[in-house]
Amino acid sequence: MNVKLSNVLLAGAVLVTAAAFTPDGGKKGPIGPPAKFIDPANMDLSIKPGDDFFDYANGTWIKDNAIPAKETRWGSFNILHQENVDKLQGLLSEVSKMSGQPKGSLKQRVGDLYASGMDSLAIEKKGYDPIKPDLARISKISDLNGVIDEMIYERVSGDASPLFGAGVGADSKHPMRNIVSLRQGGTSLPDRDYYLKDNDRNKKIREAYKKYIVTLFTLTGTNAGEADKDAATILSIETALAKAQLSRVEMRDPNKTYNKFSVADLNKTTPHLNWSQLLPMMKMNGVDTVIVGQPGFFKVADDMLASTPVADWKVYLQWNMLKGSASELSSPFVKANFEFSSALSGQKVQTPRKERMSGLVDGSLGELLGQLYVEKYFTPAAKEYMVNLVNNLKSVLGDRIKRLDWMSAETKEHALKKLNAFTVKIGYPDKWQNYDGLVINRNDYYGNLKSISRWRYNYNISQLGKPVDKKRWGMTPPTVNAYYNPVNNEIVFPAGILQFPFFDFKADDAVNYGGIGAVIGHEMTHGFDDQGRQYDADGSLHDWWTKDDADKFKLRADQVVNQYDAFTVVDTLHVNGKLTLGENLADLGGINIAYEAFKKTKEGQSNKKIDGFTPDQRFFLSWAQVWRGSQRPEAAAQRILTDPHSPEKYRCNAPISNVDAWYAAFNIQPGDKNYKKPEDRIRVW
Repeated sequence: MNVKLSNVLLAGAVLVTAAAFTPDGGKKGPIGPPAKFIDPANMDLSIKPGDDFFDYANGTWIKDNAIPAKETRWGSFNILHQENVDKLQGLLSEVSKMSGQPKGSLKQRVGDLYASGMDSLAIEKKGYDPIKPDLARISKISDLNGVIDEMIYERVSGDASPLFGAGVGADSKHPMRNIVSLRQGGTSLPDRDYYLKDNDRNKKIREAYKKYIVTLFTLTGTNAGEADKDAATILSIETALAKAQLSRVEMRDPNKTYNKFSVADLNKTTPHLNWSQLLPMMKMNGVDTVIVGQPGFFKVADDMLASTPVADWKVYLQWNMLKGSASELSSPFVKANFEFSSALSGQKVQTPRKERMSGLVDGSLGELLGQLYVEKYFTPAAKEYMVNLVNNLKSVLGDRIKRLDWMSAETKEHALKKLNAFTVKIGYPDKWQNYDGLVINRNDYYGNLKSISRWRYNYNISQLGKPVDKKRWGMTPPTVNAYYNPVNNEIVFPAGILQFPFFDFKADDAVNYGGIGAVIGHEMTHGFDDQGRQYDADGSLHDWWTKDDADKFKLRADQVVNQYDAFTVVDTLHVNGKLTLGENLADLGGINIAYEAFKKTKEGQSNKKIDGFTPDQRFFLSWAQVWRGSQRPEAAAQRILTDPHSPEKYRCNAPISNVDAWYAAFNIQPGDKNYKKPEDRIRVW
């Protein structure tokens, strides 16, 4: 049962790709500003900055700070995330103990959801009772129509989304209109390559997955032999679906995944999936046109519905119920879920329950809990500072666009129009989501999760026929992250990231510009990366480039791809330069924009040292300490397949190797490992 905010908020959105700054994480660290914003004690001064700036800036800290057992990675983002988790736990612990709160009020729903999740005795007592009726219903299916009806039922009731994804969101060629979109799905492993590539790592993951399937089925009373057959059935179905899916790199092309069909024409391509009947069953009424992300996938899925025995589909549907609920049932199910997750990520021990529950409340009722967080921890002064900083950086990016020597005046005019049209959101929404009609019961944890999923589904489809609500957010206020949304042409900075090491009122300009300044520049550059550049000022998927300018951009983008393709992460695994291109372009743009803006400040124009470092050196060291961290090999291998962000070391080292000022600041010379000749340094935005 998926109640993650980001998954639901953007569910069904037609190519609303929220280009985020970084993944999340979490573990306890020091709260509040450090004694030194750039601390030499964290650095490894035995390493030449031109050989490995990441290790030079962070080496001693990384050696002294092992990844906690409950984490898959550990660094600056994770420490700040943990500090926010601790703050949320304090709020939730307090509000969950309040009695007599009015039913339906903010504090009643937030407090009771947390309390229901912390009542482990009640959850243990129920075992897997919450899904027994679902498993029994599926067992009674007798024909293909029953299979399809069940797939729709699970979706509408908020239980699962078997076979394919569906939802309502902005039409990216008409960004003020909402439309139904249909997307490939049906698989459980994080990426199709886990099914399709037979290296040793993927084989071990598939074996762990098979064990997980067998364990969950046996926990519900299936004998071991039958459970083993069920696992083979599920792997067979999901492998066939994986073969039909587009790769993550292919899906980076927003035009490739924009395929508009009339419902009548779509019916002709999927004779067993009659969308004229299915869409009303999904409460999507009056729909005559849909966007299909991957038409080839739906043809294969439709063929499989007819060619695969009904008995196999019943097993598949039962598995969808099991895997979606396992982490929320009694401890044997939770243990099995964690063991499989550990095989994927390398995490050593389960995250403590109170942390899992605070994350669940944030992901489920984020704009209720967010109000409590903002009231206590976010100041108007921080928002004002950010507004001014964004305006400064926006001006700098505009100047940089005007100076581009590879872009024509015609395309520059469109680029500047888009930049000037950016919507900026800082801290928290202007209008909070109230989750009207959502009832939370203190004594029914699983029932609460089901109610939340059902509410989110109904809210999403209720947007049909309404203009796109551009005031909505894709992240909750405590989130340590930021994003750009191309369909809204907006950059968004939640309150959670506006803290050290990104930003601190007491820090010098070098630290703040190398931190939050680079984050702002990063998100702005997303508007002009390989995906974002295909959307115009009003968020429409529309080509505003001359062919010559587009060719020149691609030449520079290909240089970025080649630079990152060369980096090895684990064993023989390399960074996927095409998958990570958007984030790598944004990192390169972000550091350049932030540095130029920094040089306009009084401190940026001085040479006064602090703690032994010049302002320019502190700027780049601030950039490096933002990326301070390490990750487990298993997690690194998984992220190579699934994460559009490069590993931390390369997010630090690769962009600055293209920045002339870094060479001057640290006297980088030919022969240093990260040295690039001036003519080889990549310059895009």
